[in-house]
Amino acid sequence: MFKKILVPLDGSELAAKVLPYVIDLAKTHDSQITLLYVFYAGVSETFPNWIEEALEKEKKSCELSLAKAAKDLEDQGVKEVKVECLEGSPAREIITYAKDNGMDLIAMATHGKGEVAWVLGSVAAKVVSHATVPVLLFRVIFPKPLQTKEDYFLEVLERGIP
Repeated sequence: MFKKILVPLDGSELAAKVLPYVIDLAKTHDSQITLLYVFYAGVSETFPNWIEEALEKEKKSCELSLAKAAKDLEDQGVKEVKVECLEGSPAREIITYAKDNGMDLIAMATHGKGEVAWVLGSVAAKVVSHATVPVLLFRVIFPKPLQTKEDYFLEVLERGIP
């Protein structure tokens, strides 16, 4: 059913939370997984050479990060893992890559920032709205521990009053 699964990652711990679920999907359906990292750099044509150097550094970081993730997936039994690092608008590149490469599913994490994310838009919302293939979202929440009044005041004292 899902022979080719696209997994957009951004190097964050949150985005990587989707991987255990994708591993299960890939094993169940004998799927190929493509890990895709899109870094945005739309100003490279108008800025000096240091921007080009920063982009090259970002691409190398992307390649190392995805290579490690791919090895982890292979070590856990996923038979075929591909990696892609692209420059551009994340939502647009994810949608285009999925369409151009015959992906059957896009599986990605979202953190559900609430109403602000809907007003400003998020990568996940744009992908869901415009993708031509099914999108499976995994809502990832990092629970915050309860904070006592004493903890709050100590935090304010440490960082200063705004």
